[in-house]
Amino acid sequence: MFQSFKKIAFILFLTICNLSNAGCSVKISENKTNSISSEIKTGADNFEKYIPLLKGKKVGVVTNQTSILSNKTHLVDFLLEKKISIHTIFAPEHGFRGTADAGEHVVDGKDAKTGLSIVSLYGDNRKPKKEQLTGIDIMVFDLQDVGARFYTYISSLHYVMEACAENNIPLIILDRPNPNGSIVDGPLLEKEFTSFVGMHPIPILHGMTIGEYGQMINGQKWLKNGIQCKLTVIPCSNYKRDMPYSLPVKPSPNLPNDQAINLYASLCLFEGTNVSVGRGTEKQFQIYGSPFLTKGSFSFTPKPNFGAKDPVYNGQECYGEDLSAASKVTQFELHWLLKAYQNTSDKSKFFIPFFTKLAGTKKLQQQIESGVSEKAIRDSWKKDLDAFNSMRKAYLIY
Repeated sequence: MFQSFKKIAFILFLTICNLSNAGCSVKISENKTNSISSEIKTGADNFEKYIPLLKGKKVGVVTNQTSILSNKTHLVDFLLEKKISIHTIFAPEHGFRGTADAGEHVVDGKDAKTGLSIVSLYGDNRKPKKEQLTGIDIMVFDLQDVGARFYTYISSLHYVMEACAENNIPLIILDRPNPNGSIVDGPLLEKEFTSFVGMHPIPILHGMTIGEYGQMINGQKWLKNGIQCKLTVIPCSNYKRDMPYSLPVKPSPNLPNDQAINLYASLCLFEGTNVSVGRGTEKQFQIYGSPFLTKGSFSFTPKPNFGAKDPVYNGQECYGEDLSAASKVTQFELHWLLKAYQNTSDKSKFFIPFFTKLAGTKKLQQQIESGVSEKAIRDSWKKDLDAFNSMRKAYLIY
């Protein structure tokens, strides 16, 4: 009788769970064994591993709006609560609070909430100066990367590592998942096209977390004169690079959601053409178009908004394609770029010089202009990608 009652009660419980949207939520990992998975913990959330390293020291923090813990507390506020002495905040592109446009000069200042000094690492000063590091015993780096070569947080990492190495300051990277962490694709950067949007000989999508990437910078001796930084990576827990990962905070003003982050690397090359990627709309990096493409069923008109004070084609109707509902990409996609080039009204005005910086090579533009097929273009990357993947293995954590 008692066993029958237990069975009925269990069935009722399952029924209630199925009917309710609010309760009885159990997270199951997406594998064949259906075992219960644990929550991913970022390096910042593994604070028991780095707080002891910071006690009694003057700390510099490279940070922005993405540096939050699982309870939504910002890393700076958390460190202050733990009585860690923060000396200086260093802010990358988009600023400490993440409100500056792409490419907009970020100025030094003070944080209104904490009163801490902020040093910009975007503008005239991309590498911390010796005098800006005076008094700092140890540096903490915590930024959310998106896995693309031209996303400048990894360029800031390079310069921070170099400055720390030159001034004998240990660096701790608090690692975070790469939302495009399972994709390694695209042409490799050629040395002569090195710039702040491409500093190392890697493909457009590198498939590494920022902690892994820091280890690669060190191991490959990419810092000036081959110097190496005293580096500690606080890894994520319960993370594998092929896991889906939704960012809790926008990594920059024009990457508003998971779709934009997934399409970013594939659409960003349009920034080196006369085609808009939707800056000045609510679908940044989810649409593309220009006044020079063939008029079709979809169009948009950019207007100034958060993250784009003066967008490309401000107030002009642009014709193109809406990709906001497109399937998730699993490679660096070329076909939208090839399609736009074929449909533009004046091919001689399609590319601008910035395209070569983003592509990291002149060859891609030459291939497109010569009508080389997508397959042949991809085949031309294979040798370099194979060599990169082989080298990359030594630095992987996950």
